[in-house]
Amino acid sequence: MTDTIVQVPVSAEQKTDFKRYFQFGLLLLAAGAIYPLLYLRQNFETSILEAFQITTGDLGNYYSMLGVMYFVCYVPSGWLADRLSPRLLVTFSMVATGALGLWFASIPSKDVLVYIFMAWGIAAGLTFWASMLKGVKMLAQKNEQGRFFGILDGGRGLVEAVLATIAISIFAYAVESNGLSNTLALKQVIYMYSFTCIGIGVLTFLFFRDGKAVEADSGSKGSGNLVRDLKFLMSIPELWMVALIIFCGYQLFWATYSFSAFMQESYQVTAVTAGFITVAKLWMRPIGGIGAGILGDRYGKENILAIALLGATLGLVFLILFPQLSSVYLLLAIVLLIGVLTYAIRGLYWAILDGCNLPMQVTGLAIGVISLIAYTPDIFLPQINAYIAARYEGITVYNLYFGYIAVMGMIGTLATLKLKTMTAKKRAS
Repeated sequence: MTDTIVQVPVSAEQKTDFKRYFQFGLLLLAAGAIYPLLYLRQNFETSILEAFQITTGDLGNYYSMLGVMYFVCYVPSGWLADRLSPRLLVTFSMVATGALGLWFASIPSKDVLVYIFMAWGIAAGLTFWASMLKGVKMLAQKNEQGRFFGILDGGRGLVEAVLATIAISIFAYAVESNGLSNTLALKQVIYMYSFTCIGIGVLTFLFFRDGKAVEADSGSKGSGNLVRDLKFLMSIPELWMVALIIFCGYQLFWATYSFSAFMQESYQVTAVTAGFITVAKLWMRPIGGIGAGILGDRYGKENILAIALLGATLGLVFLILFPQLSSVYLLLAIVLLIGVLTYAIRGLYWAILDGCNLPMQVTGLAIGVISLIAYTPDIFLPQINAYIAARYEGITVYNLYFGYIAVMGMIGTLATLKLKTMTAKKRAS
């Protein structure tokens, strides 16, 4: 007696869903790998200063240059995203970023660093950002916006956390087991991140070909008139409120970049210990991003976003009021809590764009315009930090810096509640 193998037919809808998820996975991998290399300071700031023989002010200037390049590229990035395939744009971005990382790993002179950061700004800004976000928005159905953007940020955070865990392990093994200097250990970390970016770029080029739906829509020409499209976007008040919310929420996230140096300065922990704590914070990203996305679809994206903004703000206030916690474990708990909440914010603040009811053919341009405003902290926050550091010492620097960002967090909370009111009135009319 022979066994009969029953083949379950795969519906066209299931095939379409598989293609959507596969394309989404590639975008998630790319988003999770590209930025950790650019923002290596998050876990290795002290080692970077030592390796390149630069000051905190110098590093701030390089990141300001990176921010300027983002600023210049955001609107053109949206324009490109409405016209070119994500496959081509993302592939170029990943390979270019990785190649620049290999140059960075050679520990070039201070004069060369500015050009590397400028080129990184083009690779991660002009050809990547809007294309990646628009691709995700198109792949998500109407009732999946919160989920997809939450999974995007949580998933890329998982990728980032895995890479960071590998990076800090490489660094610790090189320093503590092999007795290498911090500079040589840092070079190995940079190589790891660089080759990862290049590898994902190659995978995107080879396997993103079946993303027909995304590519076709990405090639849409919109109205064909940039000025008319910009005027149309300017007439949508909800769009500007979204820009303000992301502007404030992004600054809360920027505060976490200083946690490593803050702990080394305030608690005299080693670079390795601070690195492990900040890596533990990165593992909160999947929890914060995915959890917020699911909750946002169920209880309202604006509601969950407002709670996360307020909670992260109060966490920074706690660090200001209690700068010398008696236990490193309590410090770890506060850092992890702020991490979860800031990642929840990042997981939701692009999902609220859905409330603006934008035509898909100008969505890329809208993302570029919002980013132009919302991510200006990339330019001025390093300067604010450097300005305070040049005039004050010790814990006072972090109190003032975190205090300013806490104020921005409160403004973001109020703006989110205002957006909720505006969209409710629009739906009722």
